[in-house]
Amino acid sequence: MRIICRAALRVAWFASNAPQPFRLRRPSMTNHIPRTPPGSTPPDAAPIRPVPIRDTPPNAEIHPEMLPQEVTPNEGYFVRCNFDVPGLDARAHRIEVGGAVRRSIGFGTSELAAMEHRTLEVTTECAGNGRLGMQPPVDGEPWNDHAVSTAVWKGVPLRALLEAAEVEDGAVEVRFDGADGGEKAGVQGRIGYQRSLPLARALDPDTLVALEMNGRPLPPEHGAPVRLVVPGWYGMASVKWLRRIEVLTEPFTGYFQRDRYVYDPGDGSVPTPVTTMRVRSLLHTPRSGAVVPPGPLQVRGWAWSGDGAITRVEVALDGGGDWSEATLESRPDAPHAWVGWSCTVDVETPGRHFLRSRAVDSAGHRQPDRPPWNRLGYGQNAVRTVIFQVGDGGSPGRRGEEGGGVHASDDRS
Repeated sequence: MRIICRAALRVAWFASNAPQPFRLRRPSMTNHIPRTPPGSTPPDAAPIRPVPIRDTPPNAEIHPEMLPQEVTPNEGYFVRCNFDVPGLDARAHRIEVGGAVRRSIGFGTSELAAMEHRTLEVTTECAGNGRLGMQPPVDGEPWNDHAVSTAVWKGVPLRALLEAAEVEDGAVEVRFDGADGGEKAGVQGRIGYQRSLPLARALDPDTLVALEMNGRPLPPEHGAPVRLVVPGWYGMASVKWLRRIEVLTEPFTGYFQRDRYVYDPGDGSVPTPVTTMRVRSLLHTPRSGAVVPPGPLQVRGWAWSGDGAITRVEVALDGGGDWSEATLESRPDAPHAWVGWSCTVDVETPGRHFLRSRAVDSAGHRQPDRPPWNRLGYGQNAVRTVIFQVGDGGSPGRRGEEGGGVHASDDRS
């Protein structure tokens, strides 16, 4: 069996339909999108809705059949809500900027729409993605490995709003208040969703106050009419339904900053904050459980990191320690988006086989076999396995039975 690396095909997808009121729909496995090159969607194929893991508040993973899309359609994008989706009037909605500023100022959506915009393709991952793989098991939303998606966001750099308000000396953080809120176990009274960023990250030109997602107004479940987008950070930082921005002279210690979204080893030591996305790869083709004919098999996936560019992805077939390098896409125009990778696997032996992938970023971080355990199940970026079947049955395949095992190739076509 051989692994032959080949170049991946990159075709962007942009949504064009009008936004629909949000309803979490359970997908039909018969709602099949015909086989197409990665990154493309047949013009007559409806996006498959996310797979719900909880109905109230709505939380859902991207459907496996949507994973080959470079840009996830709005209707298929994963959904993460801590509370019910608030209904906001876009025409009346305003964002207030205050705190340690020389002039408090407000912005309506029409004023934001008239300002200078930036457009960025950004991959966002839920901090709890992969929680079901954490061992020993932990509490929390039961995410598998598909709480991740990529969208093209258009909005105003947050820096422009802060400059208009004239941040005072001594500011250290910026807090963002969402319009969503409710009750949480162990917390007295109603709380709202609030998160903060270091001032330097808030002033980064790629941190956006977004109004559009994939060329359309934000859908309700994704923060309409306006939300924050923080490239490179886990999704908890990208506050939805944004209503207030507060500049702080001391670090924020609210519930979603101190009690949640922290790495707590559970041994009494001080938890550390969850921030940037850990390096990770995802194998989307073939899908787990696929039955393929003997012969060459195209293997494709994505890789991303919040700490640097992806520099290497390796693929292993059927266990053992033999890892072969896959071919990476070049993505200079989308530094905040996942990177496609691909290779070809020759599989001749009938039966069950499995594939693994792991990524390395420019900061030197390598995707681990098993990340450090934490009590809340965040940042689970362990190497994952996809099991598939060659032929229509037979005994499980073993590495090295045919073709002399797994071999890297110099083919880069």
